[in-house]
Amino acid sequence: MTSSPSRLLLTAVATLLGSLLLLSLVLPTGTLVAGAGLTGIASAFADREVLQAIGLTLLCATLATLLAVIGGIPVAYLLARVPFRGRALVEALLELPLVIPHPVIGMALLLSMGRESAVGRLLAPAGLSIVNSPLGIVVAMLVVSAPLFILGARESIARVDARLESVARTLGDDRVAAIRRVTLPLARNGIVNAGTAMWARATSEFGAIVIVTYHPRVASVLAYDRYVTYGLRSVLPVAAALVCVALAVLVLIRMARRPERA
Repeated sequence: MTSSPSRLLLTAVATLLGSLLLLSLVLPTGTLVAGAGLTGIASAFADREVLQAIGLTLLCATLATLLAVIGGIPVAYLLARVPFRGRALVEALLELPLVIPHPVIGMALLLSMGRESAVGRLLAPAGLSIVNSPLGIVVAMLVVSAPLFILGARESIARVDARLESVARTLGDDRVAAIRRVTLPLARNGIVNAGTAMWARATSEFGAIVIVTYHPRVASVLAYDRYVTYGLRSVLPVAAALVCVALAVLVLIRMARRPERA
């Protein structure tokens, strides 16, 4: 059966547009890494300040992701399984950090949790503050990135047939046990994907963090600081090193993920 000319044209256009999209995604980071070169990347990994910034970024992003997983899975399950009034409003509020400029979120965090706020005064006796502290970095990452995890986990849980939970409950499991033994394992890959997307987004966060916590500096803030201080060429090794580390972590996560059963 021969393809019609219109179908061939559509296929050619789709292939071209897809290729251009892939190129636009790969070209910037590829050019950045090539511009830094192996020598530049090696010098970045020998720079103690760069290593500290990357380590702080990875640690805070991981902590934020773990907090989102612990608190977000119950919320995702609620949104996926339990109908209630105001669910559309709750979902809109969850999506709000995805559309608000992140420097504005940083300002909102300062107002709501800064030293002069009620939350800030509550934290002060314990020696805690979100301003210029790792705690502030984790909070900023959590606020801007957790919606990605919750919404992704919600969709993954919603794709699991609710009747399977009902079967588990008829066999003696309570609701929590049915969720733990049936729903979460079946939704595992989707939840892992959502967590990976959140972690990746958290490691790249800049706008909210630079408002709340300029020091200690995460990798994005350090790259910005060196860019405005020394210029574009000087920041290439730092940025390329961060790209290499992030790529390595993402590849390891993908390799470690168990394949879905047929």
